[in-house]
Amino acid sequence: MGGSGSKSKGYWPFSGSGSTDDSTKDGNEQTLARVRSFAGATPFVFTRRSSMFFDEDGDLAHEFYEETIVTKNGRKRAKLKRIQKNLTPQGIIKLDHPCIHVDFPVVLCEA
Repeated sequence: MGGSGSKSKGYWPFSGSGSTDDSTKDGNEQTLARVRSFAGATPFVFTRRSSMFFDEDGDLAHEFYEETIVTKNGRKRAKLKRIQKNLTPQGIIKLDHPCIHVDFPVVLCEA
């Protein structure tokens, strides 16, 4: 299921100062969201791209099927054919509850 991490090189929105050899830092003193150049960066995700589609009739679903009748050896049989044309994606939807970004580098709970 598609957790999409950041695979591009360069800008890392949740990176800290970059020095990992600092011996004065405790494990409890991790910064939550130190941002270099993007002042409004937050570890939370409020929107996502929907995986649902609208068909020609305006119905919303993940997949659409059409029932077709196939005649084989004089026998009629109903078969479902998946529709992949004339579908428009739902687009960006707002999440009910914010989620934490997959690239957020802080351990939230150690058990």
